[in-house]
Amino acid sequence: MRRDEERRPRAIVTSVVALTTAIVAAACSTTGETDGSAVDGTGASAVVAYDGARVITGDGGVIEDAVFLVDADRFTGVGSRSEIQVPDGAARVDLSGKTVMPAIVNAHIHLSSDRAERTAQLRHLAYYGTSAAVSLGTDDGEVPLEMRAEAVPHGARSLSAGRGITMPEPGRSEVPHWVMTEDGARAAVRELAAQSVDIVKIWVDDRGGRYDKLTPELYAAIIDEAGRHGLMVTAHVFYLEDAKGLLRAGVDAFAHGIRDRDVDDELVELWLERPDVVLVPNLPGPGVALDLGWLSGTVPADELAEMQEASVDRPEAQASFGIQARNLARLSEAGIRIAFGTDGSAAWTAHQELEDMVRAGMTPSDVIVAATGGSAAFMGLDDLGNIEAGKSADFIVLDANPLDDITNTRRISSVFLRGVEVDRASIGERERNARP
Repeated sequence: MRRDEERRPRAIVTSVVALTTAIVAAACSTTGETDGSAVDGTGASAVVAYDGARVITGDGGVIEDAVFLVDADRFTGVGSRSEIQVPDGAARVDLSGKTVMPAIVNAHIHLSSDRAERTAQLRHLAYYGTSAAVSLGTDDGEVPLEMRAEAVPHGARSLSAGRGITMPEPGRSEVPHWVMTEDGARAAVRELAAQSVDIVKIWVDDRGGRYDKLTPELYAAIIDEAGRHGLMVTAHVFYLEDAKGLLRAGVDAFAHGIRDRDVDDELVELWLERPDVVLVPNLPGPGVALDLGWLSGTVPADELAEMQEASVDRPEAQASFGIQARNLARLSEAGIRIAFGTDGSAAWTAHQELEDMVRAGMTPSDVIVAATGGSAAFMGLDDLGNIEAGKSADFIVLDANPLDDITNTRRISSVFLRGVEVDRASIGERERNARP
């Protein structure tokens, strides 16, 4: 129910809502910067100072009673109250009692290739605190590639792998490149490189014996050709032995964890020999009954009631989750780089994935790092993922501390992208009314 299946890329104001207009006006009127303090045409500061919150920085750090400054779309200062000097005339927002964390970077999702639908999806993602989403291998046509350069108002930014690469899979999506020879595999990569995709996606999976999967010779050719063009390759994988082969061939990341069995010492040793290889675990549903009431902001009441009724304990799903959870825990403990993704297209599943990664044994702090700074670093999004000076002012204001309980990431007070508050009320209303 939760998730669908599936080298570096290119006066004091106390209400956050009430300040939105002031923030936008300040951003639009900024004419310059002086020691992090911009001034508008009247000589007044265009900086907004947020103070009093606990700030989770996205790199494992926490600042209590923090102050951070936003000038237009950037953080210009972040630190404790004693470390940050607020410019004279700056607008101020009191966030006492709140927790602030970086917006989420989702490194594995599947977005629509239709412009209107993709725009709506990016706004829905923003509602739940996602600042960037990587659409992984099922993008068709020019729209997904074009939209990477567009700032969707009140929406997340998007990246694209274009069309992924797999062996023929009749009856499934015909969007990916179907390849059967090394020449064909290399040609597919060259086409993707000409489109300047952000990453190359491959599938190495027989889908339970229904299809032939990419052979070692084919995926080795893809990885080699991608490297020649400065592109990373991420692999959808299922079987342990395929993961070993991909590591030997030079793969850069895994878009899923290993799912057929518990990982062994050989796999861990192979991975540690290549410490830059990233795991995006993409856990399956945990197979336990869940309280879905927190989705009422975007899901129509009748649909939510059906979803809640269907959320029951499922022993088979628990067994599948157990394999992947144990594998994630072991690899995380071994020091493997962990990033974050949800598969599918549902915007809210990011918060379920956060909970499931903690359920698997990771700490809330490590999970938040994976979903913010870790994913941003993986995708080369140098201005995202952390709350620090110089980075894009993309952050979530929470009513409770997710380091105490990871499900507190769902207790969203507000979301800011590029320094502007996301209009969650309008997005929520549209989503609730979008279905017949």
